[in-house]
Amino acid sequence: MNIKSRHIAPRILGVAFSIFLSACTVVGPNYQPPPQEMAPQWNATDAHIAPTAGLASESWWTLFQDPLLDSLVAEAAAANRSLQKAEARIREARAQRIIAAANGSLGAATSAGTSRTSDNTSSKGVTQDLFQIGFDARWELDIFGGLQRAGESAEASLAASHEEMRAVSVSLQAEVASNYLDLRGNQGRLATTRNNITTQEKTVSLVQGRFQMGLGNELDLMNAKTQLALTKAALPPLERSIKQDMHQLAILLGQAPASLIARLSGEGRGLTIPPQIPINLPSDLLRQRPDIRAAERRLAAATADIGVATADLFPKFSLAGLLGLQSNSLSDLVTSGSRYWSMGPTISLSLFDRGKIRAAIEVRNARRDQVLADYQSAVLTALGEVETALVTFSQEQETLRILEEAVLSGEKAVLIANGLYEAGLSDFLNVLQSERALFQSQDQKALSEQRLTLSLVAIFKALGGGWQNEARSAAAPPAEPSTLPDIHNIPTENKPT
Repeated sequence: MNIKSRHIAPRILGVAFSIFLSACTVVGPNYQPPPQEMAPQWNATDAHIAPTAGLASESWWTLFQDPLLDSLVAEAAAANRSLQKAEARIREARAQRIIAAANGSLGAATSAGTSRTSDNTSSKGVTQDLFQIGFDARWELDIFGGLQRAGESAEASLAASHEEMRAVSVSLQAEVASNYLDLRGNQGRLATTRNNITTQEKTVSLVQGRFQMGLGNELDLMNAKTQLALTKAALPPLERSIKQDMHQLAILLGQAPASLIARLSGEGRGLTIPPQIPINLPSDLLRQRPDIRAAERRLAAATADIGVATADLFPKFSLAGLLGLQSNSLSDLVTSGSRYWSMGPTISLSLFDRGKIRAAIEVRNARRDQVLADYQSAVLTALGEVETALVTFSQEQETLRILEEAVLSGEKAVLIANGLYEAGLSDFLNVLQSERALFQSQDQKALSEQRLTLSLVAIFKALGGGWQNEARSAAAPPAEPSTLPDIHNIPTENKPT
């Protein structure tokens, strides 16, 4: 071959290679989020619920107007072990994304050695030294998009890890608020019980005085003491629940179980129910619930993995280069005559394991379908949780209203029964019955207030409450396409010829 032909051949090869590259496409399905039909309004709403478009409340726990609760939520966000674990998963996913984006390598090597030929060869036991310094580089050309799909998968997995951390944050906020409100509710019930004990102790003293003066009988005295003992028996379970709530709050804050007892002891302030509760519309649920967003990103990653597996059906192209110095003598190693280099493309194609590759593609398809089912299940679960929480809150409001009326009636009944008994116009049984009914109604009212606040926490947790604006803008809301792409078959235009 003459000099001219040696220059023309690489040019023709380069032109042909460029034409081939321009004809190639990225294999595998392009991801589109699945569409979801969402109702315009929630079913279980009333005058106390105010559906609004957009984010309802970033720091929803502040609606309870309790500075101590605000402090506990902030401390839990800084020290909770579950959040620290979720943050570590984000760092892992970020590193995996860097690995997936790397499609080339650059290396350097230095070597020195000596060798001796066999006596039974033509060289007759010649000993030779060899010194070498070099650099090598390799770059895989992403002709069919396998590396691009791997990058898409890693990016989506990283986004899913971020959403999972936000889901942990929302759950943590709800757990702290629930335990704190349960604690305050139990402390309120404990105060109510102690007030009733004080009242019943006065009743026992009254009956005992009348008995000693011959105006009453021993049966009335025993009944009064029995009622007092039954009321006192309610103290240990409430005190146990209070300590359990304190211990759980300390654990959520990453502290020893008994570390918050002094800080949380006492009756505390009463539970505050907001006059009106802002909530999101159903259409905002897909954007606000972090578990749904995480499931959607997992679906995007699983879809991209199909393209990664599909790319194995096609040839892989890479460019490799080598540059270095090589000499039998160390003194001549850095001279111009010791230079050597090589450069050229490499093409590899799987021929005998294509059935295995197609099976791997089917595995990716099946996994994508599983993740899709998980996503759809997450949406339905979220809708159900919101509706259930709204119904619970609405019905508990009615329960509380009735119990408030019962407490007012019970207080009047106790006053009337005591007045009639002291005047000798009624027996002691009416006093016992009225006091017992008042204590039960007061305790049930306090318990209803406790359930009402906990159901409010459940509403915000179901809505994915507690998001910050920057968290929502971290990943743009996905568009809603009309159909989901068919990813069960390799597109015809992507099949190798």
